[in-house]
Amino acid sequence: MYDVVIVGAGPAGATLARLLGHRLKILVIDKRQLLEKGSSVRSEKSCGGLIAPDAQQMLARFGLGVPKEILTGPQIFTVRTMDIQNDFERYYQRHYININREKFDKWLVSLIPSEVHIASGAILKSFETVNDVIKVQYTREGKEQTVYTKLLAGADGAFSTVRRKLSPVTPAPKTYITIQEFYQTDSSYPYFSAIFDDEITDFYSWTITKNDLLVLGTAVSPKNQPYEKFLALKNKLFSKGFKFGSCVKRTGSYLLRPGRLNEICLGKGNVALIGEAAGWISPSSAEGLSYAFRSANALADAIQAQPDNIIAEYERNTRSLRMNIRLKLLKSPVMYHSFLRKIAMKSGFMSIDIVQGNGEAEKNGRLKCYENTLIP
Repeated sequence: MYDVVIVGAGPAGATLARLLGHRLKILVIDKRQLLEKGSSVRSEKSCGGLIAPDAQQMLARFGLGVPKEILTGPQIFTVRTMDIQNDFERYYQRHYININREKFDKWLVSLIPSEVHIASGAILKSFETVNDVIKVQYTREGKEQTVYTKLLAGADGAFSTVRRKLSPVTPAPKTYITIQEFYQTDSSYPYFSAIFDDEITDFYSWTITKNDLLVLGTAVSPKNQPYEKFLALKNKLFSKGFKFGSCVKRTGSYLLRPGRLNEICLGKGNVALIGEAAGWISPSSAEGLSYAFRSANALADAIQAQPDNIIAEYERNTRSLRMNIRLKLLKSPVMYHSFLRKIAMKSGFMSIDIVQGNGEAEKNGRLKCYENTLIP
């Protein structure tokens, strides 16, 4: 009998296991091989691999520092916002930590106390309540396993098996498919490019440099010819002066985008949801690490308080998180409405000018590609 079974060992699940592992009997189930040194994660998260300031704050609160072997270059201090439709761009200062996401996830798993049982390469099949405990069935190495737990925590991401099997549940957030391709490059491109183009997606696309690789990604509707939209994006950027080397890797995954607060599902009874499985993700930027950390911390506090109703306590602990989502929902219309975005960008509010190597400042304005900022 376990106190908690956690499905998913991403940032939310690994954090919950780390916070509870010394006090409770925990089992973590994850389909990836995260424990073996040198092994590659077969289902790598399709993510930009940037730690935003809010997530940095949570790492600070946890007393954690990111090891140097997880970092990749360049470290990014500027967002280049490109509005393709309005033919306009701005630069904004913002500090991100550039990381290798696969190594980051493995590092978080390595912090889980040794007392915690971890079943990697395992897939959840079903769960049901039996005499006030939960019977959990999963497969590992072709064998079916059955365990019992007092609480089941779903931390299994956007396409959460736990959430889909939990009935009834709240309305699901809008689902996107993220597509990323990694291209060889021999020049460091020191910006995180946020690209807006309604012809591609009603969300946004991005470019990020990872050492000698350039990442191009987008979040598109799964019903709207996603890869064709990705190729159209690539062609548009090529016409703007971007040059892409040979593709060395491609990743893809589901992404949730809550449009209303009632699309966030905390769970029911003795089944709880954290991270993106619950819908905790920014509707304006798709930043999810800070929400994974904060929701895991909120559930850990609720479990350790030992209330009669853990979900109710978890809900109380996430009031500020819901307020954060509400503010992001208010921000989204300005970012994703072409006319409002044009007004906001033309105002120049909070934007910066980029000083070129010749000492001259490049003024923000019409989309331009300069030789010393081109991606080769």
